[in-house]
Amino acid sequence: MQGLHLTADLRGVDPALALMSDTTALAALCVAAVEQAGLGAVAELFHRFQPGSEGAQSGITGVVLLAESHLAVHTWPELGGVTLDVYVCNYGQDNSARAEALLAALIAAFAPAQCQRQALRRGS
Repeated sequence: MQGLHLTADLRGVDPALALMSDTTALAALCVAAVEQAGLGAVAELFHRFQPGSEGAQSGITGVVLLAESHLAVHTWPELGGVTLDVYVCNYGQDNSARAEALLAALIAAFAPAQCQRQALRRGS
């Protein structure tokens, strides 16, 4: 059960960035980043929320199920915010460097003004 759980809270992301409200763009980025990091995508689901009563842009909740565990992304264009969640199991091999590479690629793509990262070693 040993694994690494990484999270990042991004602020100051450009609300007009396609990744913030376009499910196709966000899914393509996530799947490509997973592949580049050397992890295995098993399935994916991305959902865009309907605009609020004020007509503000609506965000996305997306997940890529990994053979090693998961990637979750949540965008709030109206706040310029994004949360990222990468969890990898280290059963059979240490996937920690792959998880770090995946998170770094996603952070770079969103180009936030601020980023708060957390790391939790699980199952020790």
